[in-house]
Amino acid sequence: MSLLVSLRSGDEVAEALAGGADIIDAKEPGNGSLGAVAPTVLREIAALVPATVPFSVALGDLLTADAVAEAVAGCPPPRRAPLYLKLGFAGESSPASVKVLIAAALDVADRTVVRPVMVPVAYADWSDAGSLPPEEVLTIALSEGARAFLLDTYIKDGRGLFDRMDYERVRVLAARGREAGLLMGIAGSLDLGTIERAARLADVVGVRGAACVGGRGGRVEASLVRRLREVSIRPVLAEREDERLREPWDRAQVAAAVGHKGCTGGA
Repeated sequence: MSLLVSLRSGDEVAEALAGGADIIDAKEPGNGSLGAVAPTVLREIAALVPATVPFSVALGDLLTADAVAEAVAGCPPPRRAPLYLKLGFAGESSPASVKVLIAAALDVADRTVVRPVMVPVAYADWSDAGSLPPEEVLTIALSEGARAFLLDTYIKDGRGLFDRMDYERVRVLAARGREAGLLMGIAGSLDLGTIERAARLADVVGVRGAACVGGRGGRVEASLVRRLREVSIRPVLAEREDERLREPWDRAQVAAAVGHKGCTGGA
């Protein structure tokens, strides 16, 4: 499980990395859920993120194939670690149109030197966003050959993902994506009280407000990032501990089975 932290300027890069962020994301919270940063800010952030650290860029909610192509073509230069480009569809409720947009993004991405991983984004509050339900966006993303997917919230008013979409529905959606081989991300005003639940379901959990002093519009603080990371990796640590505790028992069962076969074979 990886922790993604969204930054609005280069001034926040050092704090995010010091706190243990696994993925650095460039996003301007003042421009909406997937607000794109200005080109100069994107270059500033990209220059400060080590080439070995995965980098993510919010492209925004784009409604034409030309806009998508232009945004993808403007991605940062090649780097050793993966580059993720997040694309939303607020304002577009036609499955056929969303299919065209995702196909255009994947096509342009495949033809660039960078070869970024496109991340179609669906909103838990899809009705407020004027977009498709998450399940439909996921279906289209899978049909077009996407390699990643993100579930987020469109309205940022203090209510989190699980206030807008019940846990079981999120679980089923995430399981479907992961079983199909997608890198599954979950975000949406996650905090210390909900990030562990999200981490049980996803490969990547994304935060902004909970990592900042002063909320979403504030400034990223290393100590807050560190605490979020500690909580988010609990499910992974618990799973490893379960495996460690099961190992002696599993070995004993194997040994007993082998011994039983040996006795039977010698009779």
